[in-house]
Amino acid sequence: MSGRRSIYVCVLALLGVLGCERASRVERALRDRPERFGKITAAAAEYRVQVLAATVERGSDGRLRLVRDGYRVDAEYFYPASAIKLCAAVAAVQTLHEVSQGGPAVTVSTPMRIAPLFPGDAAQERDASNLAGATITVGHEVRKLFLVSDNQAFNRLYDVVGHRELNQKMHAAGLTSVVVNHRLSESRVIPDQRMTAAVSFDTGAGVVTIPARTSDLQLTNSGRGLEVGTGFMKGDVLERRPMDFAGRNGISLRDLQDALVMVTRPDIDLGKPGFALTPEDRAFLTSAMSEYPGASANPRYDAKEYPNDYGKMFLPGLLRLGPLERWRVSNKVGQAYGFTIENSYIEDLTTGRGLFLAAVIYTNEDGVLNDDKYEYTTVAEPFMADLAEAVVGDWMKAEPRRHTRRGTFPTVSSRQASHGR
Repeated sequence: MSGRRSIYVCVLALLGVLGCERASRVERALRDRPERFGKITAAAAEYRVQVLAATVERGSDGRLRLVRDGYRVDAEYFYPASAIKLCAAVAAVQTLHEVSQGGPAVTVSTPMRIAPLFPGDAAQERDASNLAGATITVGHEVRKLFLVSDNQAFNRLYDVVGHRELNQKMHAAGLTSVVVNHRLSESRVIPDQRMTAAVSFDTGAGVVTIPARTSDLQLTNSGRGLEVGTGFMKGDVLERRPMDFAGRNGISLRDLQDALVMVTRPDIDLGKPGFALTPEDRAFLTSAMSEYPGASANPRYDAKEYPNDYGKMFLPGLLRLGPLERWRVSNKVGQAYGFTIENSYIEDLTTGRGLFLAAVIYTNEDGVLNDDKYEYTTVAEPFMADLAEAVVGDWMKAEPRRHTRRGTFPTVSSRQASHGR
């Protein structure tokens, strides 16, 4: 093709008439492995597949920035499932600083009590999984949330933070796509998900109470793809219409990745305000999200029931590239309603280099939601492992560009399908 013809084709591509042959690295990683990804890329819209990778580079002004590369990023809505729990963990830690102002200090280890919210509810004040006194604490709930994606932990933190406050904290950080409207896998009947219970903290120097609240903030998701599937089960009855996700939890893939960057690498300039967290807060959160369940001393988990790749869907692919000791993965997965989400910061401990990788895939061959028939183990999870092997493998082969971290975190030694893994 002549130079003039090439320019003409690219101009047409800008007008949406033709595609110009300039695939991103992620696109090439998928395209060059048709035996693994061909079926998915051939029906990318049906699978709602999205991938966003980001490397860290230093600009001419000396600031660290992300260099991003993706495939179908934010092409349509996806249900974040338990991946949204990262937002609740951050907001809960921030809330402790706020309620400590002008009074006794409330920390992640301060025992707390959650009052009954509706008739028939019981107060929540003990947690047998906490080997340090069986108390409920924000710190213990955060650890459960990251270690095994505990839904009750998210719901307790939701009460601590509040509906309005949780969303406002995320928006103030620059994550404007965040919509958190409900708890996850809640067995109680809750007439209004914007209502949150009173929470009290016994500091030893006095009791600090967050009152019950009813949020008047009304948020809905926007964009394409808010209606999902061809039907859904409502009890034992099949509703033959798509499920509407406009009012459910939501976040863009870019904001989901940015939230992880804000916690793990605050030295990177995202052009957003970021989270108000101390270095100790970040070290605690990063440690919790990178630890394997079987390595946890409190709470304890059976390593056979909760293997290292429990909640770390990229890990099987990484292990094809190098031994477990080579990798540190700080992440939060999600899996519900046919959507599988992985959002990770992958560090190669042999080189000191890091890569952010986030991905979404929707697998629901029969089109029916709530029937517990999703191709998680046959399609979604193998896709995540293969994706990590392909993208990280290509990244490892590329010429490394060195950068210096302004902060370090301690090195430390992850799934529940249903509605909120």
